[in-house]
Amino acid sequence: MGLLELFIVAVGLAMDAFAVSICKGLSLGKIKMKHMAIAGLWFGGFQALMPAIGYFVGSLFADRIEAVDHWIAFVLLAIIGVSMIKEASQEEDEMDACMDPKCMFVLAVATSIDALAVGVSFAFLRVSIVWSVIFIGVITFMLSAIGVKIGSVFGAKYKSKAEIAGGIVLIIIGAKILLEHLEIIG
Repeated sequence: MGLLELFIVAVGLAMDAFAVSICKGLSLGKIKMKHMAIAGLWFGGFQALMPAIGYFVGSLFADRIEAVDHWIAFVLLAIIGVSMIKEASQEEDEMDACMDPKCMFVLAVATSIDALAVGVSFAFLRVSIVWSVIFIGVITFMLSAIGVKIGSVFGAKYKSKAEIAGGIVLIIIGAKILLEHLEIIG
């Protein structure tokens, strides 16, 4: 997986956190830099942690399923992408202004579950995990911090669009992995 593909995956994974950050910004109203930093650290940290966990779990059995690993990566990414698109069309939950560790922990875990599955697919694809999780964490940190600011300025207008875009991106990446492995595209 090249840097461009990793960037696209990172942005796709960050879309849930970005959307939640927009809602946080909306609920907070007037924000401070600390609100942006809190959201960025929680979401970026968990978006980095979860693929690392998934990678190490996936590494335990990657050699045994090498013949079908590309199909597993495709299916995982497609399921995550479809799930994100479905979430975007569901009725919106009310977001509160809570930024304490308990609230942020729950949101960080909820928005990074998909990153766990991506980490498993990284193990099958033998992606360099250290740089990947750092990259994913940094991208998510930045988008989450920006999301809080956008939410405070523009409101929830872009939440579902961000989730749909993230879902489509993950499906496309999954399809690309599959097509490359089947040698349909270079």
